[in-house]
Amino acid sequence: MTSTRTRVHRLIGLALLAATTSTIATAAPGVAASASPPGPGQHVQTRVEPTLEARATLPADFLAPGPPSGALASPGNGRTGPFPGQVIPGFSAMVENADGTFWAQPDNGFGTKANSADFLLRIYRIRPRWETARGGAGRIEVGRFISLRDPLHRIPFPIVREDTRERLLTGADFDIESLVRARDGSFWIGEEFGPYLLHVSSDGTVLEAPVPFAGGKSPQNPTLGDEQPRVPASRGFEAMGSSANGRYLYPVVEGAYLDDPDQRRRYVHEFDTRRRAYTGRTWQYQVDEAANVVGDAFTVRDGRMLLIERDNLDGPAAVTKRLYEIDLRRTDAEGFVEKELVVDLLGIANPDGIGTDTDPGAYGVGERFSFPMVSVEVVVELRDGRILVGNDNNYPGDDARVPGTPDDTEMIVLDLRRTRAPRLHDTLVIGHRGSSGTRPEHTLASYEQAILGCADYIEPDLVSTADGVLVARHENEIGGTTDVAARPQFAARRTTRTVDGVALTGWFTEDFTLAELKTLRAVERIPGVRPGNTAYDGKYAVPTLDEVLDLARHSRTCAGGPVGVYPETKHPTYFDGIGLSLEEPLLATLAANGYDGRDPVYLQSFETTNLAELDRRSDFRLTQLTGCSGAPYDLVAAGDPRSYADLVSADGLRGVAEYADGLGACKDQLIPRGADGSLLQPTAVIGDAHAAGLVVHPYTFRVENQYLPTQFRRGTEPTAPGDLAGEIAAFVRAGVDGVFTDNPAIASAG
Repeated sequence: MTSTRTRVHRLIGLALLAATTSTIATAAPGVAASASPPGPGQHVQTRVEPTLEARATLPADFLAPGPPSGALASPGNGRTGPFPGQVIPGFSAMVENADGTFWAQPDNGFGTKANSADFLLRIYRIRPRWETARGGAGRIEVGRFISLRDPLHRIPFPIVREDTRERLLTGADFDIESLVRARDGSFWIGEEFGPYLLHVSSDGTVLEAPVPFAGGKSPQNPTLGDEQPRVPASRGFEAMGSSANGRYLYPVVEGAYLDDPDQRRRYVHEFDTRRRAYTGRTWQYQVDEAANVVGDAFTVRDGRMLLIERDNLDGPAAVTKRLYEIDLRRTDAEGFVEKELVVDLLGIANPDGIGTDTDPGAYGVGERFSFPMVSVEVVVELRDGRILVGNDNNYPGDDARVPGTPDDTEMIVLDLRRTRAPRLHDTLVIGHRGSSGTRPEHTLASYEQAILGCADYIEPDLVSTADGVLVARHENEIGGTTDVAARPQFAARRTTRTVDGVALTGWFTEDFTLAELKTLRAVERIPGVRPGNTAYDGKYAVPTLDEVLDLARHSRTCAGGPVGVYPETKHPTYFDGIGLSLEEPLLATLAANGYDGRDPVYLQSFETTNLAELDRRSDFRLTQLTGCSGAPYDLVAAGDPRSYADLVSADGLRGVAEYADGLGACKDQLIPRGADGSLLQPTAVIGDAHAAGLVVHPYTFRVENQYLPTQFRRGTEPTAPGDLAGEIAAFVRAGVDGVFTDNPAIASAG
């Protein structure tokens, strides 16, 4: 089995490196393909690339007619209420009209019941004057509006304007978030305080009592009484689609139920507008990370919906601003609806430079356009098939584009155009701990940046929690990669452990349950070298392997293929010794995510015994890592005298090839450095590895001068960037098949 498997995987590895073209029409980064995509690094002929076609903005400080608003709003970005008119704090939902206008609905105003009683609930008729490749104003014109009101007294509980004739609704009464137009011109509105479904006429009159949610109440529900809330505050019906004939509504619960043990689960419900009742049918949707929310939904055809999934971060810190398509008729092995990535809103092509003249210097407005606002809350498939996306700007608090300046309300139109896929590189680019040169390592942010930077694979190092869950950390000692030292509740867990024969003092993942570990936040491991990364300290959770795999399998490389994963088991002998073996949960998690030996996966380790075990138990490609000095700890523990130097000898490599498919060598073993730090001539290791049938993926290529050979340094500052592309080119000329790099965007462009 082993020799045949090695030959097959060697052929697969070479095929991935070949610059062959394919007639498969596949997808751009963030766009799902309709057919099985080629592997990472393989060139494809065409792909679908989300491209910015039009953009229009409404100034953040725009005020609509009406009484002052925002007297109790939280001040931000130099703005303090009350404001002399009705603020438009972005849009949470839209409906397209046939004449180029839209009905656009803001939410409750300023975020809470307590601060939004002076905000009037309205639906505005707006007309975008688009900026396109041909020019244009790029502004949103605000026309007339529909005021939501209850003159017929359909609402069975007190409202702010209870005793007035019109009974205008305010942001202290409802938090309106989603909008569907019925065939008779009336509107169905999903809101969050109940959560309720509201049915209003075309002029905004409430037609019937708010429909309570069958799944439970939120803490803000006016009829909660002594009941325990089940829906978290402000996590109700942010999103809602409808069936093609309008009979059924599909409200989506934005957050997880408070009593749900799986906090990544969201529910889609079905409501029958004829019977005015929930049907009892539900579907489960899994977000990429527990903190993510579902921002909007749009039914593109029966059974299929576009969903916005977003995090609560903005600007360069943003990780998840994505459009997924789900099919209510298809579920995976775990019972979740299958989702396919349509657009990663953090990486949109902008070949015409739309917005660059009107918003010079704004973050994300350039040749690669990003929509990095906190609250991406509008998605509409337009009549012509293009996709409209918009934001709620949470006025005056959000400042994703220009720090210190409130975000405008933006509307963008995306075309999913088919284009020729770029020929980026022939050598595999492996995002070492993600893009750890630009974001704190082993965070979803780092992995997302690696994908946006055109990495073919992302690499999570794996250690175990006390309850046997694999998480991505460089080491099991986490004092330098999380904020655990600043958490007094965990001070007593600081201890000393001997790991692979070395005494270490700190905090260790095996002393934390996953739930406890999830309360920590990642920090930059080497702040003196990468001070820019410290801006992201405290923003990101420690991801599980399952979350990393979800991100990878729902993403696409810049060449249109699937994003590969390259997990490393850290200290497997140590973890075996404390009853937390890594191999079983690794294989189980891969299987649960649908991976098998045909997928772009390499499993790697600095030890040998566990790789031999993985060879016997799976068909995944395996990579033997070797250090510049020392020996595999499993061999040390067994009294085996072989060192890493022995493993990279010609005989040693033939032995490695009995169980592995690749060599992940310390790069100095391939091209050593002289006394002055410059590269010398390549050794025989690359040729010997290839002769044994192994691909060669050396580590670690970093941009800072202190890590580079002298001929590729630029200036004398150790932490300044040098010529990383030049160093990689030297190794490619020597014959390596791929590189582990902290800076995949540089490696992929070289």
